[in-house]
Amino acid sequence: MWIDTHCHLDAAEFDADRDAVRQSARAAGVTRCVIPAVHAAHWAEVAKLAERHGDAYALGIHPLYVPQAQEADLLALDLALTERRDDPRLVAVGEIGLDFFVPELCSPDMRERQWFFYTTQLKLAQKHSLPVVLHVRRSADLLLKGLRQCPVVSGIAHAFNGSTQQAQAFVDMGFALGFGGTLTYERSLQLRRLACELPLSALVLETDAPDIPPQWLYQTAEQRALGATQGCNSPAELPRIAQVLAGLRGLPLTDLAAATSANACRVLPQLAALYHHAP
Repeated sequence: MWIDTHCHLDAAEFDADRDAVRQSARAAGVTRCVIPAVHAAHWAEVAKLAERHGDAYALGIHPLYVPQAQEADLLALDLALTERRDDPRLVAVGEIGLDFFVPELCSPDMRERQWFFYTTQLKLAQKHSLPVVLHVRRSADLLLKGLRQCPVVSGIAHAFNGSTQQAQAFVDMGFALGFGGTLTYERSLQLRRLACELPLSALVLETDAPDIPPQWLYQTAEQRALGATQGCNSPAELPRIAQVLAGLRGLPLTDLAAATSANACRVLPQLAALYHHAP
């Protein structure tokens, strides 16, 4: 049984066949998904989806949505976390973090605004004793700085692609590192090396569906110009992504499934009860 620790099942790409997508993943052995919200308008939807499909969810404001977010949304997040404190499906504050890849987010004013939303949400996670699901894109060192200033119980550094030293710093803070579709590309040499060198206890699996398609779904710009269609990533791809990681580490798939699921339940403690009562 697999856990997809990061799946945007609420995304518009799944509007036409969302239930079928989740059922296909379940048939492939993906017992649980964690559905992180990206902005306030999606909080109710991710909670509803988690309830419908027996999954888990996180509430937060994604850095890509910080430009249009309001400070009142942070107050609303505090209220939502309070109101849902007894919901066993709420497992984290997320997706939160910093993004210094998108040019529009890199101006001094926007960097400062991202930092404000990130650190305020860390404080809410601390207040509500919840882990965090972190968006890490060219921002690992600053994210770690925020965590040192405002420690949280645990969490996941989603789609991690940093250095060995950064990885170890997250692990030392009780975090797991999320690995997904990027791992399947042969050119991802540093990431593959990291996935092999880190202790197995540091790894969790994710798809980030519908984003970060694995290699077998990806079409280049030239291929798309010739009419090839980009495959839509879904949580059903997780076992095949896991096969790549198992091959790199020389592990039986059953061992990898058991270890990564245990890791997910350790860093997202509320997830453990859901996982062990799988349908």
